[in-house]
Amino acid sequence: MAKNILTVSELTGMIRSNLELNFSSLWIEGEISNLRIPSSGHCYFILKDKKSQIRCVIFRSIAYGLPYNLEDGLSVICKAGLTVYEPRGEYQLIVEYIEPKGKGELLLAFEQLKSKLEKEGLFDTDHKKPLPFLPQKIGIITSSTGAAIRDILTILGRRFSNLEILIYPVTVQGKDAPPEIVDALEYLNNNRKDLDVIILGRGGGSMEDLWAFNDEKVARTIYKTKIPVISAVGHEIDFTISDFVADLRAPTPSAAAELVVKNKLDLVNSINNIKSRLINSLRQILLKEHEKLDYLIKALGDPRKRINEYSMKIDDLQNRITLSSGHLINQKRQILELNKRALYIRNPKEQIFLLKEKNLLFNKDLIKQIMAILQQKQNSIDTVMGKLNMLNPSSILRRGYSITKSLIKEKVIKDSREIEKGEEVEVTLYKGKAYLKVEKLHHDSIV
Repeated sequence: MAKNILTVSELTGMIRSNLELNFSSLWIEGEISNLRIPSSGHCYFILKDKKSQIRCVIFRSIAYGLPYNLEDGLSVICKAGLTVYEPRGEYQLIVEYIEPKGKGELLLAFEQLKSKLEKEGLFDTDHKKPLPFLPQKIGIITSSTGAAIRDILTILGRRFSNLEILIYPVTVQGKDAPPEIVDALEYLNNNRKDLDVIILGRGGGSMEDLWAFNDEKVARTIYKTKIPVISAVGHEIDFTISDFVADLRAPTPSAAAELVVKNKLDLVNSINNIKSRLINSLRQILLKEHEKLDYLIKALGDPRKRINEYSMKIDDLQNRITLSSGHLINQKRQILELNKRALYIRNPKEQIFLLKEKNLLFNKDLIKQIMAILQQKQNSIDTVMGKLNMLNPSSILRRGYSITKSLIKEKVIKDSREIEKGEEVEVTLYKGKAYLKVEKLHHDSIV
Protein backbone atom coordinates (compact mmCIF):
# COMPACT_ATOMS: atom_id res chain seq x y z
CA MET A 1 0.00 0.00 0.00
CA ALA A 2 1.46 3.33 -1.15
CA LYS A 3 1.96 5.97 1.55
CA ASN A 4 0.60 9.53 1.01
CA ILE A 5 3.53 11.59 2.26
CA LEU A 6 2.92 15.32 2.69
CA THR A 7 5.44 18.09 2.94
CA VAL A 8 5.24 20.57 5.78
CA SER A 9 4.08 23.28 3.39
CA GLU A 10 1.34 21.04 1.97
CA LEU A 11 0.10 20.14 5.43
CA THR A 12 0.15 23.79 6.53
CA GLY A 13 -1.75 24.82 3.40
CA MET A 14 -4.42 22.16 4.02
CA ILE A 15 -4.83 23.34 7.65
CA ARG A 16 -5.09 26.96 6.51
CA SER A 17 -7.75 26.09 3.90
CA ASN A 18 -9.83 24.20 6.46
CA LEU A 19 -9.53 26.92 9.07
CA GLU A 20 -10.40 29.75 6.68
CA LEU A 21 -13.35 27.74 5.32
CA ASN A 22 -14.83 26.79 8.68
CA PHE A 23 -13.84 29.87 10.76
CA SER A 24 -14.17 32.70 8.26
CA SER A 25 -16.31 34.98 10.43
CA LEU A 26 -16.03 34.89 14.21
CA TRP A 27 -16.97 37.23 17.04
CA ILE A 28 -14.51 36.96 19.87
CA GLU A 29 -13.76 38.96 22.97
CA GLY A 30 -10.64 39.34 25.09
CA GLU A 31 -7.97 41.66 26.40
CA ILE A 32 -5.23 43.22 24.26
CA SER A 33 -1.61 42.60 25.28
CA ASN A 34 1.84 42.86 23.67
CA LEU A 35 0.57 45.49 21.21
CA ARG A 36 3.11 46.30 18.50
CA ILE A 37 2.74 48.76 15.62
CA PRO A 38 5.76 48.77 13.26
CA SER A 39 6.43 51.31 10.49
CA SER A 40 4.10 49.42 8.14
CA GLY A 41 1.12 50.64 10.21
CA HIS A 42 -0.28 47.14 10.79
CA CYS A 43 -1.22 46.34 14.41
CA TYR A 44 0.00 43.09 15.95
CA PHE A 45 -1.18 41.98 19.38
CA ILE A 46 -2.27 39.01 21.48
CA LEU A 47 -5.92 38.62 22.48
CA LYS A 48 -6.17 36.75 25.74
CA ASP A 49 -8.44 35.72 28.58
CA LYS A 50 -7.65 34.00 31.88
CA LYS A 51 -6.85 30.61 30.26
CA SER A 52 -5.79 31.12 26.63
CA GLN A 53 -4.39 33.53 24.09
CA ILE A 54 -4.24 33.94 20.32
CA ARG A 55 -2.23 36.13 17.98
CA CYS A 56 -4.11 38.83 16.05
CA VAL A 57 -3.36 41.32 13.29
CA ILE A 58 -5.27 44.40 12.11
CA PHE A 59 -4.15 45.69 8.75
CA ARG A 60 -3.29 49.38 8.35
CA SER A 61 -6.36 50.23 6.24
CA ILE A 62 -8.65 49.25 9.13
CA ALA A 63 -6.44 50.52 12.00
CA TYR A 64 -6.11 53.97 10.40
CA GLY A 65 -9.89 54.47 10.53
CA LEU A 66 -10.27 53.77 14.26
CA PRO A 67 -11.36 56.90 16.18
CA TYR A 68 -9.46 55.77 19.29
CA ASN A 69 -6.05 54.25 20.04
CA LEU A 70 -5.51 50.59 20.80
CA GLU A 71 -3.59 49.98 24.00
CA ASP A 72 -2.52 47.12 26.25
CA GLY A 73 -5.13 46.09 28.80
CA LEU A 74 -8.10 47.27 26.68
CA SER A 75 -11.01 44.79 26.65
CA VAL A 76 -12.44 44.51 23.13
CA ILE A 77 -14.92 42.63 20.95
CA CYS A 78 -13.56 41.65 17.51
CA LYS A 79 -14.98 40.31 14.29
CA ALA A 80 -12.26 38.23 12.64
CA GLY A 81 -11.35 35.30 10.45
CA LEU A 82 -9.05 32.47 11.53
CA THR A 83 -6.03 31.69 9.35
CA VAL A 84 -2.55 30.19 9.51
CA TYR A 85 0.67 32.17 9.12
CA GLU A 86 2.48 29.52 7.05
CA PRO A 87 6.13 30.64 7.57
CA ARG A 88 5.81 29.86 11.30
CA GLY A 89 2.95 27.39 11.18
CA GLU A 90 0.97 29.47 13.69
CA TYR A 91 -2.70 30.22 13.55
CA GLN A 92 -3.89 33.79 14.08
CA LEU A 93 -6.93 36.04 13.76
CA ILE A 94 -7.19 38.65 11.03
CA VAL A 95 -9.40 41.31 12.66
CA GLU A 96 -11.90 43.09 10.40
CA TYR A 97 -13.74 45.05 13.11
CA ILE A 98 -12.92 45.93 16.72
CA GLU A 99 -14.71 47.91 19.41
CA PRO A 100 -14.16 48.49 23.14
CA LYS A 101 -16.14 46.18 25.35
CA GLY A 102 -18.66 47.88 27.62
CA LYS A 103 -17.77 51.38 26.33
CA GLY A 104 -18.47 53.00 22.97
CA GLU A 105 -15.50 53.62 20.72
CA LEU A 106 -16.33 57.33 20.48
CA LEU A 107 -16.46 57.68 24.25
CA LEU A 108 -13.13 55.88 24.55
CA ALA A 109 -11.61 58.10 21.86
CA PHE A 110 -12.99 61.17 23.67
CA GLU A 111 -11.47 60.12 26.99
CA GLN A 112 -8.11 59.25 25.42
CA LEU A 113 -7.83 62.59 23.60
CA LYS A 114 -9.04 64.53 26.66
CA SER A 115 -6.40 62.86 28.85
CA LYS A 116 -3.66 63.48 26.27
CA LEU A 117 -4.41 67.17 25.76
CA GLU A 118 -4.87 67.77 29.48
CA LYS A 119 -1.39 66.37 30.16
CA GLU A 120 0.03 68.69 27.47
CA GLY A 121 -1.51 71.71 29.23
CA LEU A 122 -4.11 72.67 26.59
CA PHE A 123 -6.78 73.03 29.28
CA ASP A 124 -4.72 75.16 31.68
CA THR A 125 -6.59 78.19 32.99
CA ASP A 126 -3.39 80.29 32.84
CA HIS A 127 -3.54 80.11 29.05
CA LYS A 128 -7.17 81.20 28.74
CA LYS A 129 -7.68 84.75 27.48
CA PRO A 130 -10.19 87.08 29.13
CA LEU A 131 -13.20 88.25 27.13
CA PRO A 132 -13.49 91.96 26.32
CA PHE A 133 -15.96 93.87 28.47
CA LEU A 134 -17.89 95.20 25.49
CA PRO A 135 -16.82 93.67 22.14
CA GLN A 136 -17.52 95.71 19.01
CA LYS A 137 -16.76 93.02 16.40
CA ILE A 138 -17.80 89.39 16.86
CA GLY A 139 -16.92 86.44 14.62
CA ILE A 140 -19.27 83.43 14.47
CA ILE A 141 -18.17 80.04 13.10
CA THR A 142 -21.15 77.74 12.62
CA SER A 143 -23.57 76.38 10.04
CA SER A 144 -25.35 79.10 8.08
CA THR A 145 -28.59 77.08 8.00
CA GLY A 146 -28.81 75.72 11.55
CA ALA A 147 -30.88 76.99 14.46
CA ALA A 148 -27.73 78.02 16.33
CA ILE A 149 -26.96 81.01 14.10
CA ARG A 150 -30.55 82.26 14.29
CA ASP A 151 -30.58 82.02 18.08
CA ILE A 152 -27.20 83.82 18.38
CA LEU A 153 -28.19 86.66 16.03
CA THR A 154 -31.57 87.11 17.71
CA ILE A 155 -30.10 87.40 21.20
CA LEU A 156 -27.23 89.65 20.08
CA GLY A 157 -29.67 91.95 18.31
CA ARG A 158 -31.88 92.14 21.37
CA ARG A 159 -29.02 92.74 23.84
CA PHE A 160 -26.90 95.13 21.75
CA SER A 161 -28.25 96.02 18.35
CA ASN A 162 -25.35 97.93 16.77
CA LEU A 163 -22.59 95.29 16.94
CA GLU A 164 -20.54 94.30 13.89
CA ILE A 165 -20.95 90.56 13.28
CA LEU A 166 -18.94 88.42 10.85
CA ILE A 167 -20.36 84.97 10.03
CA TYR A 168 -18.01 82.30 8.69
CA PRO A 169 -20.24 79.39 7.55
CA VAL A 170 -18.83 75.86 7.97
CA THR A 171 -20.03 72.29 8.00
CA VAL A 172 -20.55 71.26 11.62
CA GLN A 173 -21.09 67.53 11.15
CA GLY A 174 -19.36 64.77 9.23
CA LYS A 175 -15.81 64.16 7.99
CA ASP A 176 -15.59 67.54 6.20
CA ALA A 177 -16.43 69.51 9.35
CA PRO A 178 -13.04 69.43 11.21
CA PRO A 179 -10.90 70.79 8.32
CA GLU A 180 -13.48 73.50 7.58
CA ILE A 181 -13.55 74.57 11.23
CA VAL A 182 -9.72 74.65 11.32
CA ASP A 183 -9.63 76.76 8.13
CA ALA A 184 -12.20 79.18 9.58
CA LEU A 185 -10.27 79.67 12.83
CA GLU A 186 -6.96 80.19 11.03
CA TYR A 187 -8.52 82.62 8.51
CA LEU A 188 -10.11 84.82 11.19
CA ASN A 189 -6.90 84.88 13.25
CA ASN A 190 -4.70 85.75 10.29
CA ASN A 191 -6.99 88.08 8.32
CA ARG A 192 -9.49 89.53 10.82
CA LYS A 193 -7.35 90.50 13.78
CA ASP A 194 -9.81 93.32 14.47
CA LEU A 195 -12.31 90.80 15.88
CA ASP A 196 -12.76 91.00 19.64
CA VAL A 197 -14.09 87.48 20.15
CA ILE A 198 -15.09 84.33 18.20
CA ILE A 199 -18.12 82.13 18.91
CA LEU A 200 -17.65 78.52 17.72
CA GLY A 201 -20.69 76.28 17.98
CA ARG A 202 -23.67 74.37 16.75
CA GLY A 203 -26.95 73.07 18.09
CA GLY A 204 -27.56 69.82 19.94
CA GLY A 205 -27.21 66.27 18.64
CA SER A 206 -25.78 62.85 19.37
CA MET A 207 -22.14 62.27 20.20
CA GLU A 208 -21.56 61.29 16.58
CA ASP A 209 -23.18 64.55 15.43
CA LEU A 210 -20.93 66.63 17.71
CA TRP A 211 -17.77 64.64 16.95
CA ALA A 212 -16.20 67.36 14.76
CA PHE A 213 -15.69 69.40 17.95
CA ASN A 214 -13.75 66.47 19.50
CA ASP A 215 -11.18 66.54 16.71
CA GLU A 216 -7.55 66.93 17.87
CA LYS A 217 -6.57 69.39 15.14
CA VAL A 218 -9.59 71.56 15.93
CA ALA A 219 -8.57 71.57 19.61
CA ARG A 220 -4.97 72.54 18.86
CA THR A 221 -6.08 75.32 16.50
CA ILE A 222 -8.37 76.78 19.20
CA TYR A 223 -5.42 76.68 21.64
CA LYS A 224 -3.21 78.66 19.23
CA THR A 225 -5.72 81.42 18.44
CA LYS A 226 -4.88 84.96 19.55
CA ILE A 227 -8.56 86.00 19.55
CA PRO A 228 -10.62 84.74 22.54
CA VAL A 229 -12.86 81.79 21.60
CA ILE A 230 -16.20 80.81 23.15
CA SER A 231 -17.17 77.18 22.59
CA ALA A 232 -20.96 76.75 22.38
CA VAL A 233 -21.65 73.19 21.26
CA GLY A 234 -24.87 71.25 21.77
CA HIS A 235 -27.02 71.39 24.88
CA GLU A 236 -26.05 72.09 28.48
CA ILE A 237 -25.30 68.41 29.22
CA ASP A 238 -23.04 68.02 26.18
CA PHE A 239 -19.30 68.39 26.60
CA THR A 240 -16.73 68.39 23.80
CA ILE A 241 -12.95 68.76 23.66
CA SER A 242 -13.39 72.27 22.23
CA ASP A 243 -15.22 73.24 25.45
CA PHE A 244 -12.13 72.40 27.53
CA VAL A 245 -9.64 74.14 25.21
CA ALA A 246 -11.66 77.30 24.53
CA ASP A 247 -11.27 80.43 26.64
CA LEU A 248 -14.90 80.10 27.77
CA ARG A 249 -17.47 77.32 27.52
CA ALA A 250 -21.11 78.27 26.94
CA PRO A 251 -23.71 75.56 27.61
CA THR A 252 -25.65 76.49 24.43
CA PRO A 253 -25.24 78.84 21.46
CA SER A 254 -27.92 81.11 22.98
CA ALA A 255 -25.97 81.24 26.24
CA ALA A 256 -22.85 82.19 24.28
CA ALA A 257 -24.67 85.22 22.85
CA GLU A 258 -25.72 86.25 26.36
CA LEU A 259 -22.20 85.79 27.74
CA VAL A 260 -20.34 87.62 24.99
CA VAL A 261 -22.11 90.99 25.35
CA LYS A 262 -23.80 92.80 28.17
CA ASN A 263 -27.43 93.81 27.87
CA LYS A 264 -27.39 97.32 26.43
CA LEU A 265 -30.42 98.35 28.50
CA ASP A 266 -28.70 97.08 31.67
CA LEU A 267 -25.56 99.04 30.76
CA VAL A 268 -27.61 102.20 30.09
CA ASN A 269 -29.42 101.82 33.41
CA SER A 270 -26.11 101.25 35.17
CA ILE A 271 -24.62 104.34 33.53
CA ASN A 272 -27.67 106.40 34.50
CA ASN A 273 -27.38 105.22 38.09
CA ILE A 274 -23.70 106.14 38.17
CA LYS A 275 -24.53 109.49 36.57
CA SER A 276 -27.17 110.23 39.20
CA ARG A 277 -24.84 109.28 42.02
CA LEU A 278 -22.10 111.43 40.51
CA ILE A 279 -24.40 114.44 40.15
CA ASN A 280 -25.55 114.07 43.75
CA SER A 281 -21.95 113.83 44.93
CA LEU A 282 -21.00 116.95 42.96
CA ARG A 283 -23.96 118.84 44.40
CA GLN A 284 -22.91 117.94 47.91
CA ILE A 285 -19.32 119.07 47.17
CA LEU A 286 -20.51 122.37 45.65
CA LEU A 287 -22.81 122.98 48.60
CA LYS A 288 -19.95 122.49 51.04
CA GLU A 289 -17.68 124.78 49.00
CA HIS A 290 -20.39 127.51 48.93
CA GLU A 291 -20.66 127.26 52.69
CA LYS A 292 -16.88 127.65 53.01
CA LEU A 293 -16.97 130.65 50.66
CA ASP A 294 -19.73 132.35 52.65
CA TYR A 295 -17.75 131.82 55.85
CA LEU A 296 -14.59 133.31 54.33
CA ILE A 297 -16.51 136.34 52.99
CA LYS A 298 -17.90 137.01 56.44
CA ALA A 299 -14.53 136.47 58.13
CA LEU A 300 -12.38 138.40 55.66
CA GLY A 301 -14.84 140.86 54.26
CA ASP A 302 -15.47 141.76 50.67
CA PRO A 303 -12.27 140.88 48.74
CA ARG A 304 -13.01 143.62 46.17
CA LYS A 305 -12.62 146.27 48.83
CA ARG A 306 -9.24 144.86 49.84
CA ILE A 307 -8.18 144.69 46.19
CA ASN A 308 -9.05 148.37 45.74
CA GLU A 309 -7.02 149.29 48.83
CA TYR A 310 -3.97 147.42 47.52
CA SER A 311 -4.44 149.06 44.14
CA MET A 312 -4.31 152.53 45.76
CA LYS A 313 -1.16 151.55 47.68
CA ILE A 314 0.45 150.48 44.44
CA ASP A 315 -0.34 153.86 42.84
CA ASP A 316 1.15 155.67 45.85
CA LEU A 317 4.32 153.60 45.70
CA GLN A 318 4.67 154.27 41.98
CA ASN A 319 4.50 158.05 42.62
CA ARG A 320 7.06 157.85 45.39
CA ILE A 321 9.37 155.84 43.18
CA THR A 322 9.05 158.39 40.38
CA LEU A 323 9.88 161.30 42.73
CA SER A 324 12.78 159.62 44.45
CA SER A 325 14.35 158.24 41.29
CA GLY A 326 15.62 161.73 40.17
CA HIS A 327 17.28 162.38 43.55
CA LEU A 328 18.80 158.90 43.50
CA ILE A 329 20.28 159.49 40.02
CA ASN A 330 21.92 162.75 41.10
CA GLN A 331 23.36 161.10 44.15
CA LYS A 332 24.83 158.32 42.05
CA ARG A 333 26.34 160.87 39.65
CA GLN A 334 28.15 162.63 42.51
CA ILE A 335 29.55 159.33 43.75
CA LEU A 336 30.72 158.55 40.21
CA GLU A 337 32.64 161.87 39.99
CA LEU A 338 34.36 161.21 43.30
CA ASN A 339 35.39 157.76 42.12
CA LYS A 340 36.76 159.18 38.88
CA ARG A 341 38.94 161.65 40.81
CA ALA A 342 40.21 158.92 43.10
CA LEU A 343 41.08 156.77 40.13
CA TYR A 344 42.96 159.61 38.44
CA ILE A 345 45.01 160.14 41.57
CA ARG A 346 45.70 156.43 41.69
CA ASN A 347 46.73 156.27 38.05
CA PRO A 348 48.36 152.88 37.39
CA LYS A 349 51.26 154.53 35.50
CA GLU A 350 52.31 156.43 38.62
CA GLN A 351 52.02 153.33 40.71
CA ILE A 352 54.11 151.33 38.22
CA PHE A 353 56.89 154.00 38.22
CA LEU A 354 57.07 153.98 42.03
CA LEU A 355 57.17 150.20 42.11
CA LYS A 356 60.02 150.17 39.57
CA GLU A 357 62.08 152.55 41.75
CA LYS A 358 61.49 150.39 44.78
CA ASN A 359 62.44 147.32 42.79
CA LEU A 360 65.81 148.85 41.78
CA LEU A 361 66.63 149.69 45.41
CA PHE A 362 65.68 146.22 46.50
CA ASN A 363 67.93 144.69 43.80
CA LYS A 364 70.96 146.78 44.87
CA ASP A 365 70.47 145.93 48.54
CA LEU A 366 70.00 142.25 47.69
CA ILE A 367 73.28 142.19 45.66
CA LYS A 368 75.20 143.76 48.58
CA GLN A 369 73.82 141.21 51.02
CA ILE A 370 74.65 138.33 48.68
CA MET A 371 78.25 139.57 48.20
CA ALA A 372 78.74 139.91 51.98
CA ILE A 373 77.46 136.41 52.54
CA LEU A 374 79.74 135.05 49.79
CA GLN A 375 82.81 136.79 51.31
CA GLN A 376 81.95 135.40 54.74
CA LYS A 377 81.65 131.87 53.32
CA GLN A 378 84.95 132.28 51.42
CA ASN A 379 86.74 133.28 54.66
CA SER A 380 85.33 130.22 56.41
CA ILE A 381 86.56 128.02 53.58
CA ASP A 382 90.06 129.52 53.74
CA THR A 383 90.26 128.88 57.51
CA VAL A 384 89.18 125.27 57.08
CA MET A 385 91.65 124.75 54.23
CA GLY A 386 94.48 126.08 56.44
CA LYS A 387 93.60 123.60 59.15
CA LEU A 388 93.39 120.80 56.61
CA ASN A 389 96.81 121.69 55.22
CA MET A 390 98.34 121.60 58.73
CA LEU A 391 96.89 118.14 59.25
CA ASN A 392 97.90 116.88 55.81
CA PRO A 393 100.64 114.17 56.17
CA SER A 394 102.47 115.64 53.21
CA SER A 395 102.85 118.95 55.02
CA ILE A 396 104.23 117.19 58.08
CA LEU A 397 106.74 115.25 55.96
CA ARG A 398 107.81 118.51 54.29
CA ARG A 399 108.96 119.78 57.69
CA GLY A 400 111.43 116.89 57.92
CA TYR A 401 109.37 114.18 59.52
CA SER A 402 109.16 110.62 58.12
CA ILE A 403 107.03 107.44 58.48
CA THR A 404 108.74 104.16 59.33
CA LYS A 405 107.13 100.86 58.42
CA SER A 406 108.24 97.32 59.29
CA LEU A 407 108.62 95.23 56.15
CA ILE A 408 108.15 91.96 58.02
CA LYS A 409 105.20 93.00 60.18
CA GLU A 410 103.80 95.40 57.54
CA LYS A 411 102.79 98.07 60.04
CA VAL A 412 103.82 101.60 60.92
CA ILE A 413 106.41 101.74 63.73
CA LYS A 414 105.56 104.13 66.58
CA ASP A 415 107.86 102.68 69.24
CA SER A 416 111.48 101.46 68.86
CA ARG A 417 110.59 98.46 70.94
CA GLU A 418 108.33 97.24 68.09
CA ILE A 419 111.37 96.38 65.91
CA GLU A 420 114.49 94.39 66.39
CA LYS A 421 118.09 94.96 65.54
CA GLY A 422 118.93 93.84 62.02
CA GLU A 423 115.28 94.18 60.88
CA GLU A 424 114.63 95.95 57.55
CA VAL A 425 112.27 98.93 57.55
CA GLU A 426 110.74 101.22 54.96
CA VAL A 427 111.07 104.98 55.61
CA THR A 428 108.69 107.32 53.77
CA LEU A 429 110.07 110.85 53.26
CA TYR A 430 108.51 113.99 51.81
CA LYS A 431 109.98 112.96 48.53
CA GLY A 432 110.62 109.28 48.00
CA LYS A 433 111.23 106.25 50.24
CA ALA A 434 114.32 104.65 51.79
CA TYR A 435 114.86 101.02 52.79
CA LEU A 436 117.14 100.67 55.83
CA LYS A 437 118.49 97.96 58.07
CA VAL A 438 118.41 98.65 61.84
CA GLU A 439 121.89 98.64 63.30
CA LYS A 440 121.25 100.22 66.67
CA LEU A 441 118.14 100.81 68.87
CA HIS A 442 117.59 103.42 71.57
CA HIS A 443 114.37 103.02 73.60
CA ASP A 444 114.31 106.37 75.42
CA SER A 445 111.47 108.79 74.58
CA ILE A 446 112.37 111.91 72.63
CA VAL A 447 109.90 114.10 74.53
